[in-house]
Amino acid sequence: MKIESVKEGAIVRLSIAYFKPEQTEKVESMLNNEFKKHVAPAIKGLRGHIAFYVGIDKEKLTMSNVSFWQTKEDALQMATLKEMADMRATFKALGIEFNDMTNHDILWVL
Repeated sequence: MKIESVKEGAIVRLSIAYFKPEQTEKVESMLNNEFKKHVAPAIKGLRGHIAFYVGIDKEKLTMSNVSFWQTKEDALQMATLKEMADMRATFKALGIEFNDMTNHDILWVL
């Protein structure tokens, strides 16, 4: 699927976290339920939101969020989104380790 509204100059925001093997089912359930229920509606209402993807790699024990934004300022709204901060705290309480979030300028689109 191609996201037509993602153009050069937009921003892709990446969030990656790591969990233990025994947490795989719990993490997947939380992403599909609590995270989706509480965070998705809040993100949809943010300025400049283009798309948001949530994924899990069960072999590498990694979960990820990839989002697309019109500007860096738009992407930075995620840093102060209460619903996201609350879920991050919930995941951290389980011992899940997060990398720093990064915001990348999109240089080209295929």
